[in-house]
Amino acid sequence: MREVLSELNKTSGITGSMLVGHDGIVIAADLNSKFDDETIGALAGSISSTVAKSLDRMNQTPLQQLTIEADKGKMFIASTPVGYLVVTAESRVNIGLIRLEIKNAITQISL
Repeated sequence: MREVLSELNKTSGITGSMLVGHDGIVIAADLNSKFDDETIGALAGSISSTVAKSLDRMNQTPLQQLTIEADKGKMFIASTPVGYLVVTAESRVNIGLIRLEIKNAITQISL
C-alpha cells in the first residue's frame, strides 16, 4: 500500500495521500502535512460516511469520489474496495490529472 501512495505522491500538486478504512482508521499514510494522520483519517471517514448516507437516502449510486476545494488546497476522497483513498493537493492543481492518478492508484490497491 505504501508503495502505491508513494508513487501517487510523485504527481505534480499532490501533497500527500492515505488509505482509510470505512471506520476512519488509517490503514496506510504518506502525508506531507502539518496535520496528524489520525485526524485527517477520522475527518475523511466522517465526511465520506455522511455523504454516503445522504446518497443512499436519495437512492443514488454508491459514493465514488468527493472533491473538497478550499482556498489553501484540495482534498479528494475516493471509494476503494478496502476503504477510502484520501489525497491532499495544492489549490492550483490539474484536477483531471489528479483524478486519473487516483483511478490508477485504486486499480493498484484493488489487486
